Amino acid sequence: MTDSSSEKLHAKWPKISTQELRTHNNVDDLWLSIQGKVYDVTKWVNTHPGGDLPLLNLAGQDVTDAFIAYHPGSAWKYLDQFMIGVHEDYEVSEISKDYRRLLGDLKKAGLFKRPKYVYGLIGLLMVAMLVMSVVGVLFYEGFWTHVACGVLMGAVWTQSGWIGHDSGHCGLVGNKRIDRIIQLVAGNGLTGISIAWWKRNHNAHHIACNSLEFDPDLQYIPLFAVSSRFFCSLYSYFYDRKMSFDGVARVLVCYQHWTFYPVMAIARINLFGQSIVLLLSKKKIPDRAKEIVGLVAFWIWFPLLISCMPTWSERSAFVLSSFMVTGVQHVQFCLNHFSSSVYVGRPCSKNWFESQTKGTLDISCSPWLDWFHGGLQHQVEHHLFPRLPRHNLRKIAPFVKPLCLKYQLPYTMVTFWEANLMTIRTLRAAALEAQDMSKPVPKNLLWEALNTHG
Repeated sequence: MTDSSSEKLHAKWPKISTQELRTHNNVDDLWLSIQGKVYDVTKWVNTHPGGDLPLLNLAGQDVTDAFIAYHPGSAWKYLDQFMIGVHEDYEVSEISKDYRRLLGDLKKAGLFKRPKYVYGLIGLLMVAMLVMSVVGVLFYEGFWTHVACGVLMGAVWTQSGWIGHDSGHCGLVGNKRIDRIIQLVAGNGLTGISIAWWKRNHNAHHIACNSLEFDPDLQYIPLFAVSSRFFCSLYSYFYDRKMSFDGVARVLVCYQHWTFYPVMAIARINLFGQSIVLLLSKKKIPDRAKEIVGLVAFWIWFPLLISCMPTWSERSAFVLSSFMVTGVQHVQFCLNHFSSSVYVGRPCSKNWFESQTKGTLDISCSPWLDWFHGGLQHQVEHHLFPRLPRHNLRKIAPFVKPLCLKYQLPYTMVTFWEANLMTIRTLRAAALEAQDMSKPVPKNLLWEALNTHG
């Protein structure tokens, strides 16, 4: 914007200070600032394609960096209808200038173009594995044969998860209707997990990366606590409830470094439950009926497939092996954040670049293993540029690392095994603090029975 046009803009619209902007921070009165313009998006909260949580969590703030990170250029045309004034003391930090400059360079280089052929190949691979799994169950016998079929089914679900992740951020083929069909089929119908649930959860995670109160990907009380701050029974603004650290939670957290992998092996059960709970809730869900139909389809074909096996031992082995394969993916989701810096409080969009780099880490691996990590191996880059297709994340790492070093921000990259060790150390450290009986919690008979001496 030129100086003359900026002066005309300031003359036409009311001037709104940062202090006043901060007072409009709730669902009934929600203002945001983007590039020096203030918008009243109160009426937009319930129809925002990314859900209400990103707007609510950043309400009353300058959200320029978050906006340009998550929205295509076509989104700007929708803002004018909400404009109510200019941000009087709007400032851009040096790190934000560098971030926006890098984002512009990446767009000019064409790195945000969708790799349609990649998803076509992944789709063919998924179909092949799905057919092999189903054929193995229907036409072949033997315990270990059906275990192998379960492994194939788990691999299908894993790749479907990566596709769902990508489709939610940047789309797959560029056509919203086709992308939506792919989401419902590959997500709800094939895996039994609601894409609406994933979007709501994942968008909140990105906006509030590693906030103990706002990031759902850290809120696993009573099973896990990545920080002793959870011992104060923090409030979850995602689940809208208190995360009570009672006697039961203390018992479970005390041994969380031992239970982490077993729980991850069956963590899919939680996703099934979360999907159903959301779709049956009163929350506004786009295409709720289609989402429900997709889940119903899954809960018809999957139990029928299981019933085709002759014994309960084979059925159980098939289900458990499929869950354990996807359990690796659940572990991957945790590795990037569990051992990174955490904080308490509302996310601050003004420190967008800093919060995204501090709250995550990269996994060092060979390029041929990128399919295994599904883009999570370059999680720092993904959090900074969430709309960038995963096959280009490795290409931009050489540009992101120097920027982190320039502003003395962490750029942590470790191997897959080192990330596992760091995660277990984090869980163990919190577990040892939970075992400290000098920090009492409400009495619980189970806790007392397990910790009685003499």
